[in-house]
Amino acid sequence: MIYKYDGRGEKCPVPLVKLRLLLKKMQDGDQCIITIDDIGSINDIPKLLDKQGYSYQKQSNDIGIVEISIEKSYEQKLKNG
Repeated sequence: MIYKYDGRGEKCPVPLVKLRLLLKKMQDGDQCIITIDDIGSINDIPKLLDKQGYSYQKQSNDIGIVEISIEKSYEQKLKNG
């Protein structure tokens, strides 16, 4: 399943909290695509994903919007229970 979350215009920690809820719903092989523009979230979300062992790709555009694609893998699930 692919989850999408558009957090543009929302300030930290709202995107981080909503992403945590989505990550809990995700099953092995699911993907989540989030779009954010808040500098706090742009910095904090990759830190969270790194800490929890998620595989992700981050893309930025010229106007400060960042899209992060996240995949939940079996290995990540084992790491975090």
